[in-house]
Amino acid sequence: MESVRIGVIGLGWFGEVHCDAIKATPGLELAGLCTRTESRLHDLGRKYGVEVLETDYRALLARDDLDAVSVVTMWDQHTEPTLDALAAGKHVFLEKPMASTVDDCAKIVAAAEAAAGFLMVGHICRFNPRYAAAKREIEAGNIGRIVALSSRRNIPAAWTPEILNKIGPIIGDAIHDTDLILWFTGAKVVSAYAQTVDVRGLKYPDIGQTMYRFDSGATATLETVWCMPEKTPFDIDERMSIIGTEGFIHIQDTFPNIGICTKDGFRSPDTTYWPELHGRLSGALREEFLYFARCVREGTPPTIITPEESMEAVRTTLAAERSAETGEVVRLD
Repeated sequence: MESVRIGVIGLGWFGEVHCDAIKATPGLELAGLCTRTESRLHDLGRKYGVEVLETDYRALLARDDLDAVSVVTMWDQHTEPTLDALAAGKHVFLEKPMASTVDDCAKIVAAAEAAAGFLMVGHICRFNPRYAAAKREIEAGNIGRIVALSSRRNIPAAWTPEILNKIGPIIGDAIHDTDLILWFTGAKVVSAYAQTVDVRGLKYPDIGQTMYRFDSGATATLETVWCMPEKTPFDIDERMSIIGTEGFIHIQDTFPNIGICTKDGFRSPDTTYWPELHGRLSGALREEFLYFARCVREGTPPTIITPEESMEAVRTTLAAERSAETGEVVRLD
């Protein structure tokens, strides 16, 4: 297989970013688009030069000339397109979170095990070179046994009014760090405690703070603030500390690895996840798609992130969501 022909199901803001990443990825061909909004569908069809345009994803899946799909619908609408795509024999790149319930995650995992196609969930941080470097150091034993972790993943308020009517900051963003700390520790979370703060009166609270205890004895704290002030000069304030018995790792990304001051003020744009490089999208999202395309072409199931690991990130993060709702520590079996 010289090129993997892939369609995108779901063409919101991030679906369009997926299209940009696919267009920039050698070995992938953007071959189909699907959204229920016809005007959006035809606008993006013209933008990307794609002729196969469908308002029903089942029509896209019925095509024999499509090898794979990227599912970028809202998180609570992931299950049916993913199950149907796997049943149709397609390879599936599924944006995180895998699904909105653990039961639905389990259905997807079971379907992936029985399917001819591969399933890969888009946990983009595993393709951030800084986190990948941390994983190498941990696996080499260079910081000893991990005893404590902390993370910060804060974004400006301007990004989030629409998002917060669809998903909250814990499952929406802390799932990144939840997945990372599960990956780094190789341990299971046995309890979760979380608190939220409602600042703007939207459907979901603006702030989530989470604490985990692992079966290894380690602890972790996660901060997700989705209401940084309007003049915040960066897209994301992202940090993590990993403390071991013999050393520590500190990660800071993406502020302030580049600072730009103009007459309009100071800003620090993303240089990691989907930056533009010489007129094309680059960064960790493109690296995800490069890896996915290579796995499909070589017939090798993805291992950097497995469906089971993605389900565990959802299970753990939803436990934190329940704790925030009840005010109680939630025990995980």
